[in-house]
Amino acid sequence: MPAEVPQPYLARVAAVVAGSIAEEIGLLPGDVVAAVNGDAPSDYIAYRFAIADEEVALTIQRGADCFDVEIEKDADEDLGLVFAHDVFDRVRRCRNNCVFCFERQMPAGMRPSLSLRDDDFRLSFLHGNFLTLTNLRPDDLARIVRERLTPLYVSIHATDPAVRRAMLRNRAAGDILAQVRLLGDHGIQVHGQIVLCPGWNDGPVLARTLNDLAALYPAVLSVGVVPVGLTAHRPAGPDVRAVTPGDAEAVLDLIAAMQAALLPRLGTRLVFAADECYLMTGRPLPPDAAYEEYAQAENGIGLSRRFLDEAAALHIPPLPARAVTLATGALAAPLVESFTARLRAAGADARVAAVPNRFYGGGVSVAGLLTGRDLLAALRGRDLGAALILPAVTLNADGRFLDDLTPADLEAALGVPLHFCADPAEVVAALTPERPLRRKRPTRREANRRRG
Repeated sequence: MPAEVPQPYLARVAAVVAGSIAEEIGLLPGDVVAAVNGDAPSDYIAYRFAIADEEVALTIQRGADCFDVEIEKDADEDLGLVFAHDVFDRVRRCRNNCVFCFERQMPAGMRPSLSLRDDDFRLSFLHGNFLTLTNLRPDDLARIVRERLTPLYVSIHATDPAVRRAMLRNRAAGDILAQVRLLGDHGIQVHGQIVLCPGWNDGPVLARTLNDLAALYPAVLSVGVVPVGLTAHRPAGPDVRAVTPGDAEAVLDLIAAMQAALLPRLGTRLVFAADECYLMTGRPLPPDAAYEEYAQAENGIGLSRRFLDEAAALHIPPLPARAVTLATGALAAPLVESFTARLRAAGADARVAAVPNRFYGGGVSVAGLLTGRDLLAALRGRDLGAALILPAVTLNADGRFLDDLTPADLEAALGVPLHFCADPAEVVAALTPERPLRRKRPTRREANRRRG
């Protein structure tokens, strides 16, 4: 079969901000910004640069009609347009065939966006998507430098050229250190990611990678080490096994030693381990200060500590004595249980349901990858009380679960109302009648992180 040809998204308006210039001149959702000052914008970054002047000329396509609008405004004043996509031309696709690729482990029949393997520097700058730099062209580098698109989020995995080429299965993937150094020479900083694959990039390979990256500070701002995610739908290919508690122990020991050496020398710990490493080994999570500015939070690093600290600092008023269930993934269940004990002490009949991930398989245990069917399989027929409270990150930006079920589908099947909470304070709000809870959808970065 011929390869799918990616189609352009176009600069299509999704919403117009109330009281904005765009509303004043009559622009509408569904309009397409065909040109700004005579040039078609390729992405949201280009659009923002183009509208920075005091005089802006727009060409608007509305259905079959096309018209021009001339605008006078303050310099850098926004027009008030929200776009359906942030890339208006074709999204850069990944050229690699990584041995650990999560998108290739999606089951058949999923919506196309879940298997979109983007590797686009624009999405990295705008939303924290990790990119490999293997498809970066000279004109891309020139634009990154010219427009100061910093920081970028870069998938490193290994600095040993042979190991990185083998892991990405791309002969052009070996020069990552040279690329990061070149970016740094032009003032572009990066946050690095290492997907830990035992037998591939752990042990001495990991130690070399971390030392190589530390030598590039401050061009390298932070490095996150996260365990590989393997699903039950993984296709046949190179042998990659899951991270065990023993593997995680070794990683935590290495990172602790590196942090102790780097902090007095660089003023930063630089390298951070995924929450999963602590949770699977039973080691206590580092204190808040050890995560510095939570530079790797979008990679899921430090979120457990943030949850515990937010819960500990939260004033919980007396709560109604009604029964509720807090459902979450197996990995986070002990953390949620510690918070739920405080809810019970305040009067609520609250219990935790740890939901196994049948959709992706037992190797995936984070709450953000729970599907509607997982929740139904685990909770149907159980006494859930008066309400079911779920992590907000289980929904995408369109308000759907990964398998496209909706909250209404679950409410009808389970017979209880659902509340989606992003933090402990929202859980308390859900249990407090005078503070009705809104459904909170994840940010685009959170949705991207949930995809793995």
